[in-house]
Amino acid sequence: MKYMKLGTKPDTFYTEEAIRSVVSDVPADLIIHVNNTKYQLHKLKFGQHYENAASDDIDCNQAYKFPLLLKCGLLQRLCSDTDDGDEEPVPVALHDIPGGEEAFELCAKFCYGISISISAANLVPAMLAARFLRMTEAVAKGNLVAKLETFFDSCVLQGWKDSVAALQAAWRISGWSESRIVQPCIDSIVEKILMPPSKVTWSYTYTRPGYTRKPHQSVPKDWWTEDISELDIEVFRSVISTVRASRLLPPPLIGEALHVYACKHLVDPLRAGAVANGGVLHQAQSSAAEETLAKQRRVLESIVTMIPGEPGSVTGRFLLRLLRVANYVSASSSTRAQLIRQAGSQLDEARAADLLIPLPSDPQAYDVGAVEAVVEHFLAQFQRPAAPDERQRMSAAMDKVARIFDECLRTIALDRDFPVAKFVDLVECLPDIARSDHDSLYYAIDIYLKEHPELSKADKKRLCRLIDCRKLSTDVRAQAISNDRMPLRTIVQLLFVEQERTMGAAAGASHGAAVAPDRASVDAISRLAPRTNEDEPASSADHKSDVHRPRRDHTRVADGATAAMTRSLSASTKTPVAGRKERTTEERGSRMRNKE
Repeated sequence: MKYMKLGTKPDTFYTEEAIRSVVSDVPADLIIHVNNTKYQLHKLKFGQHYENAASDDIDCNQAYKFPLLLKCGLLQRLCSDTDDGDEEPVPVALHDIPGGEEAFELCAKFCYGISISISAANLVPAMLAARFLRMTEAVAKGNLVAKLETFFDSCVLQGWKDSVAALQAAWRISGWSESRIVQPCIDSIVEKILMPPSKVTWSYTYTRPGYTRKPHQSVPKDWWTEDISELDIEVFRSVISTVRASRLLPPPLIGEALHVYACKHLVDPLRAGAVANGGVLHQAQSSAAEETLAKQRRVLESIVTMIPGEPGSVTGRFLLRLLRVANYVSASSSTRAQLIRQAGSQLDEARAADLLIPLPSDPQAYDVGAVEAVVEHFLAQFQRPAAPDERQRMSAAMDKVARIFDECLRTIALDRDFPVAKFVDLVECLPDIARSDHDSLYYAIDIYLKEHPELSKADKKRLCRLIDCRKLSTDVRAQAISNDRMPLRTIVQLLFVEQERTMGAAAGASHGAAVAPDRASVDAISRLAPRTNEDEPASSADHKSDVHRPRRDHTRVADGATAAMTRSLSASTKTPVAGRKERTTEERGSRMRNKE
């Protein structure tokens, strides 16, 4: 950051009883009020001449005056009606001076010849205050406005961080009204952003995790994103819009700038601190809390409108994060709809935790409706015609989304207050064809059963009916058979599938011993009798409620085959079958019993 030094005298300003004064033998005859600060300064100096009158070409008739009045056209006009011989100090109110007390004091010190340092940090307030006080060349040669403008053009606009700092200061003080500073800063920033990274020679901020700058290392393409994230959202939007209009940068680079800005200014509700603060913000009705929410909402909605329309401009994880924030700050319905639509098209890029979207009213609960809407938009892609390559890509995306979704269900299942009906609806969001296997779904339902031991038998059956036993792997099926939380009907279905697998393996073998059922199946058979006595026969109403999903139901077949399966499994554990012909006869007998 570059500096400019003006003046040579030491700083003689001091504070006494909340009044700012200057060390001098001459009593103060000018009192200036700036907001809550009172300045006792000098308008006239009797009997002495201004020591630098000759060098500054000041008229000898005015040499007795302090430079404060000589260099400030506004103060000359305000004090023109006062008598220089008055003993009472002249009061002047300058409450609306840009930059407040600090900017005014810089101008006052310049008039007294006191040394001051000007940089991009204080240049803008000093320049605006000097213009307000009319410290121009028309009032006195070598005045402050001309010196500051020269420094602004020749130094600040040539630097990267200086331009960003000056733009931010100008915006916070005067907004778009001070276009003489704001627009040149924006033009300078955009010009540097559009330069090839190989031509970047200035200092910039880049603190990505795992990044270590090394000598002679090439400049990253997104080198500029962190520095402009310091800007207010309105100015940031102007910079991004100008960069996009040039069409010189790829959309993913614009998306990265939006991601960096969002990470800096938007609170993620999933973080522990944010959840706690979110509860406070939603419960508190103070003006500060409402203002914070309004600011977050304004930033979010602005970022969403800036997302490029090209596919892949931003990641699916980033879109889901924005959707969480949209719930948190109660964003507009149009903003949420756009995020749901875009997040659905890129759902395969997400992780399970990204689908945990807290409710606006209760950050500890999950917004199931938002998740269902995202999944619905993801599935809508499969209704459109697509080329074979695209179909293959979408099929892989479906498999990934199914794994992500079922992993998310495992987290939601831990919620003791989550209703079983909602959990069933959530599972059914994905069609049966979307899941190539049901291992993860089984684990999610098992967790739900474990965390909700009070569930009725009907609810347990309703949940477990969602599992397609044929889509369970061998290990998971063996685990499910020995799981006491599984309903009897489900275990019977699992045993039936295991029997089919065993018989199919035996039929496929041309020689050698037959494949015996695993020990878990045999052990489970021994427990079926006592569990059958405990479970009362289901009523006709229960049988009707069994039809919840259009899945293949093996219950009726399994009920008739239980005894035959028991005898077959027991016999296979006692005496191994010697030949293929004997096995075939046994299989034929088992099938006949199933038909009966």
